Amino acid sequence: MTNLAKYIDHTALKADTTKADILKLTDEAKKFGFASVCVNPCWVTLAAGQLKGSDVKVCTVIGFPLGAETSETKAFETRDAIEKGAEEVDMVINVGALKGGNTDALEKDIRAVVQAAEGRALVKVIIEACLLTDEEKILACRLAVHAGADYVKTSTGFSTGGATPEDVALMRETVGEGIGVKAAGGIHSKAEAEAMIAAGATRIGASSGVKIVSEAE
Repeated sequence: MTNLAKYIDHTALKADTTKADILKLTDEAKKFGFASVCVNPCWVTLAAGQLKGSDVKVCTVIGFPLGAETSETKAFETRDAIEKGAEEVDMVINVGALKGGNTDALEKDIRAVVQAAEGRALVKVIIEACLLTDEEKILACRLAVHAGADYVKTSTGFSTGGATPEDVALMRETVGEGIGVKAAGGIHSKAEAEAMIAAGATRIGASSGVKIVSEAE
């Protein structure tokens, strides 16, 4: 039986997230053994303190949720988050650069975060698949691999759609077995999580992690 908890980044990224929400998130992550908690940068220090000594990683988001910051800003945000205790960073690509055909700018954007992480944190690249054609999804994944990312990720969960098994399968086929694929956005049940894993996901981003693992039990 698959240990679903080890796939899950237990997530709280809404604008109105409070300190109490983060404390609950970290407590649940330790209790259920999730892979990580995924929080906004302002909560990294608190989450890292709460999770010290546990196996749960601290993940944060970079350039979230639009990806329209400058590469220099994303690099600074990455370094700052790692210094505060982040062990994984999920960065949003510049979707407009991709849609406009400026692949050099897009690869530079991803590489800036990878270089800022300097091997101290995993880098997951959010391509926001719901805004892309299949050709653009493939191109974004290839550029992420070329720039040295550790994962490609489907979605922020804050745009027009979330993860689909079809997108996960396409992304897995594109990147091969060498790097991770994270499915995120709209995953609320054990069945949905298992469908993403069957399609090739190696990580699941979800705010419904407790519900998912409770169903599995």
